[in-house]
Amino acid sequence: QVQLVESGGGLVQHGGSLRLSCAASGSNFRWYAMGWFRRAPEKEREFVAAITWNGDMTYYGDSRKGRFTISRDNDKNMLYLQVISLKPDDSAVYYCAASPFFSGNSPERAQQYEYWGQGTQVTVSA
Repeated sequence: QVQLVESGGGLVQHGGSLRLSCAASGSNFRWYAMGWFRRAPEKEREFVAAITWNGDMTYYGDSRKGRFTISRDNDKNMLYLQVISLKPDDSAVYYCAASPFFSGNSPERAQQYEYWGQGTQVTVSA
């Protein structure tokens, strides 16, 4: 199995940017496609982005493409999410997740992600 720890969240001004990181340990990080999800208070968890095991394909949730960029460094066992032009609506807990049996046909399907981190809080001030 793989353990995931997110970092990089915090308080950011409207229009600002940040980079979230997800450190993986345990099983071979290269075996997994990876994803980012987020959950805002009183809202459903929503898919943000996903990336295949070797980074050759990336996927983004509706309206996320353009401001969000997912990337990974398999040599460092790291996953990243770069976010620009942050809005108050982006405030949420952001989670990284690992999928051993990823389907690019439905990257948003949370059930295919077997391992999850504890999340990192992002708060965007108005």
